[in-house]
Amino acid sequence: MHETMDNSTPDAHGARILIVDDQPANVSLLEQVLAQAGYTNVSSTMISTEVCALHRKNGYDLILLDLQMPGMDGFQVIEGLKTNDRDAYLPVLVITAQPGHKLRALQAGVRDFISKPFDLTEIKMRIRNMLEVRLLYRRLEGYSKRLEEAVAERTAELRESEARYRSLTELASDWYWEQDELGNFTRVSGPVLEMLGIRVDGFASSAQQETLEGWNAAERSALQEAIEARRPFLDYVFTRTESDGTVQKFQVSGEPVFGPGCQFLGYRGIGVAVRSRE
Repeated sequence: MHETMDNSTPDAHGARILIVDDQPANVSLLEQVLAQAGYTNVSSTMISTEVCALHRKNGYDLILLDLQMPGMDGFQVIEGLKTNDRDAYLPVLVITAQPGHKLRALQAGVRDFISKPFDLTEIKMRIRNMLEVRLLYRRLEGYSKRLEEAVAERTAELRESEARYRSLTELASDWYWEQDELGNFTRVSGPVLEMLGIRVDGFASSAQQETLEGWNAAERSALQEAIEARRPFLDYVFTRTESDGTVQKFQVSGEPVFGPGCQFLGYRGIGVAVRSRE
């Protein structure tokens, strides 16, 4: 069978061409014309019902299709070829002696046509032009596929990196947290409720924090100012005084997160309880 062509370096003279005609004389003439023009990968069939299966198997770059054939005419073949999901470009150049068939064929999705009786100069020109477009289309498909693969690979790498980051930060801290652009917690890992004595959603905004007792207002205000300014903060210490006079200290670090368009997405960071050395 035919060798598979590298889509990244298309060569028109090595393009896979199929001639479909029930007249041996027409097949022979087209084969001679293509050979003289330098095309080396040409095959033919006089059985129209074989065309769709052959195209699925070999992926032709160009199909020269006679419209008037017994059993299954050219228009039926065209409809069958259009069911090939992997090929968005219909590589069909129809052959017809009926002027009325030309418009119908173009409306059916074919790219061009050759008129009977044959004009050899016209045949060569139309075949060459169509193959140039076809092979450039294949090159674009190959580029798009490689780009999609590169994006998918990069996305997987970023997700893996993010997973490693979260794992390490969770191991190195008492809790890991993420907030959205409104200050609402979207992810928290660790015993925040037990350590801080507040619910996570109560930590979301300065208005909610005003209702909490025992927190150092100046420290909270400074932290809130850094967050509103979208600044990172490292090892920021804030305190809470219990009703019995016991002072608890917590240390947090956070960084703002921005999207591809530099839009602010929120914060993420870690926190630890500062243990007494007594």
